[in-house]
Amino acid sequence: MKLTLTTLLLTLGMACAFAQNGKPKKIVRAQRTAASPKIDGVLDDEVWNGVPIATDFIELRPVPGRLETRDGRTEVKIIYDDYAVYISARMFDKPDSVVHELVSRDQIGNADFLGVVFDTFLDGVNGYGFFVTAAGVQFDAKYSLIGGEDPSWNAVWESSVKLDDQGWTAEMKIPYSALRFSSKEIQNWGFNITRKRTGTNRQTFWNFVDPKVDGFINQSGVLEGLKNIKAPLRLSFSPYVSTLISHYPYNTPGVKNTQTSINGGMDLKYGINQSFTLDMTLIPDFGQVQSDYRVLNLTPFEVKFNENRQFFTEGTELFNKGDLFYSKRIGSIPSYFDRSGLKAGDKVIKDPQEGKVLNATKISGRTAGGLGIGVFNAVTNKMYTEVEDASGNRRAFESQPLTNYNIFVLDQSLKNNSSISVINTNVLRQGSAYDANVSAALFNINDKKNRYYVDGAGKMSYVTAEPIKDARYGYSYTFSTGKKSGTFTFEYEQEFADTHFDPSDMGFYTNNNFFDQSLEFGYNVFKPSKWYNSIEAWLYVEYSRRFKPGDFQNFRISPGAEIQFKNLWSMDIETDYGAKGNDFYESRSGGIYQTPQFYRFAVYVNSNRAKRYNYGGNFKMIQYPDLHGAEYNYYIYQNLRINDRLSFGLDLNFNPNYNAVNWVGFNGSQAIFSSYDRNTVENTLDAKYSFSNKMGIQLGVRHYWSDRRNKDFYVLNTDGTLSSYSGTALSNVDRNYNVFNIDLSYVWQFTPGSELSITYKDAAETNEQFLTRRYDRNFNKVLSGPQNNSLSIKVLYYIDYLNLKKKKSK
Repeated sequence: MKLTLTTLLLTLGMACAFAQNGKPKKIVRAQRTAASPKIDGVLDDEVWNGVPIATDFIELRPVPGRLETRDGRTEVKIIYDDYAVYISARMFDKPDSVVHELVSRDQIGNADFLGVVFDTFLDGVNGYGFFVTAAGVQFDAKYSLIGGEDPSWNAVWESSVKLDDQGWTAEMKIPYSALRFSSKEIQNWGFNITRKRTGTNRQTFWNFVDPKVDGFINQSGVLEGLKNIKAPLRLSFSPYVSTLISHYPYNTPGVKNTQTSINGGMDLKYGINQSFTLDMTLIPDFGQVQSDYRVLNLTPFEVKFNENRQFFTEGTELFNKGDLFYSKRIGSIPSYFDRSGLKAGDKVIKDPQEGKVLNATKISGRTAGGLGIGVFNAVTNKMYTEVEDASGNRRAFESQPLTNYNIFVLDQSLKNNSSISVINTNVLRQGSAYDANVSAALFNINDKKNRYYVDGAGKMSYVTAEPIKDARYGYSYTFSTGKKSGTFTFEYEQEFADTHFDPSDMGFYTNNNFFDQSLEFGYNVFKPSKWYNSIEAWLYVEYSRRFKPGDFQNFRISPGAEIQFKNLWSMDIETDYGAKGNDFYESRSGGIYQTPQFYRFAVYVNSNRAKRYNYGGNFKMIQYPDLHGAEYNYYIYQNLRINDRLSFGLDLNFNPNYNAVNWVGFNGSQAIFSSYDRNTVENTLDAKYSFSNKMGIQLGVRHYWSDRRNKDFYVLNTDGTLSSYSGTALSNVDRNYNVFNIDLSYVWQFTPGSELSITYKDAAETNEQFLTRRYDRNFNKVLSGPQNNSLSIKVLYYIDYLNLKKKKSK
């Protein structure tokens, strides 16, 4: 067997090495070229002749370890010169089996794809991925142990594909300006190739990625012998000009219903050296970012929204270590508002809830010795609230000061994909407003086979003194250990925070003062049978107490399983049991509320997403026996692909709640609870039409309606129980909340890195303290109410300094 394998590898121009975990790694020898190929998807350039072929791909799914079939084989060649790495790929398949839906950049859609992944420092931790679909759509991503796959990372590179009677072909040119690597004379990179045949859900890798082994980059092969390559001057500018016209019927004297603005700014990228990059955005414009999906929040904590601003999602894996960075704090959802200038009888005319980002800068990279360094800085401008007093006089007061946000990170990679890190976040505010600082030290240690691990973090927060509050220090730690690879896995985790720990000025944090412990067991079956492809089962147990005093908070046990069937359908079954507990936050006054026990059951079903029409959904049920209450959730999604250009999606979500009990208000200082019924309906429609792989239109429409219909009222007793309330009736405590959004965008990538985008937004919101029954009445009411309409046009032009210099020299 060894002789046969060696003979085969030598024939392909490859050899075999052994990784630290004892499993073989494929090696391909890098071959230098004197002439660069034409990137047209036609593999007829002479430079490809005689280049070793990487083939014999191995399945990850649906059958891990199975070799690709001869009629579906993949053949990839790789060469390089002083400027770039070039990829040639032939994907054999039946022509009518190649799936090639057109979507916008950085989406895969329903399409076959080929991707190459480079681990340029050969550390098994960080990587760069470049993918192209059979429709010619580019997708690139950055990989790390911290952030997993980061699809918001973008590079400028070239690719082209062709469909023919043997399947399809692809060519790529990946310039060194898109990569970070060391200055060694001879370099070896981690390297892997993956192919997805969407119609059969088969994903293969050149170097086998074992699903039983934790990690992806650490299971790459090796690209060996890159000689005398140097990182070019990485300097690019992306200036932009945008215009915005918005209309909202304020119908208030002195306030314009229609407002216009013209903005300009620039994004800059500069390669400080081979390994470090500076990213800067000056006077950014986020007017075209997708709207947040707002909801009726009846909890004592804020809602966490997804970050959609690209600068704050791209290449931020270092800054996300320790879970201390919630980027929407910068401008979008600031944590500090000064209301001291608001006087009794004042009418608020304008009250901006966001801060204007003046600039933001990131410096990040990793040395040849594995030391990752990250520096982040952003500045938001002061904001003013405008009010009118009883006499009609208007004034403005500062409600948000000029604020500076900073992060500093050191992350040292160790052997066995281990690491140690330190991070500091800092918020500095101008004037008398308080400042905040959080520091943390983290470690992640794995054994040689990447099976067992220990990781943890120690954190300290510091908030400076305020006029009515003293300065305060807070402390927190996390610790976990377990087995993360193999058929059987487990994890024990412990998390602690004292009564003063507070990272919320730059992070997302709901509460402190807890000591939580959890234990999770997992069992995975990756070997398919006659009726399933894989099975994953788990059992999760959680126990929580307060730190001071050490009161019990909650206990929960959650078993579940997920199955993928042979027809590529999947089913997920989950159950939960929660014991009676104590909630110290629901009362909003520091009192204790005894939460009821509950039982939860949920089932999720998904059909084969490769089908032109696919659908799925879930059913959830939570029973509260002590309250005679119940919560249900019915969710259905449908996707219809008319052709490779046009597709639609529809999501319908209905969430009724009966006899729920929560805080509703105060009678003086006395916390009042109520039992209530609640209906929540959320419907979203999305559609896309792609003119080409560089131009398309996307539409998103969402209507959300949720209410609260109070029935009986209760007094919260000191022991956490509830008694009937017979005091003054509470008024205006029912809720009826509607949100309607339209996001319509046109994007044209007219040259690599440059684009024209046109975005139309419509937003309407009603938040009433009385009920409007029936869905159709609420839908009509929010549509007939005041609408915030805006139209934005933005042109961004990518300028590469080297290309500009070449043009001038001609």
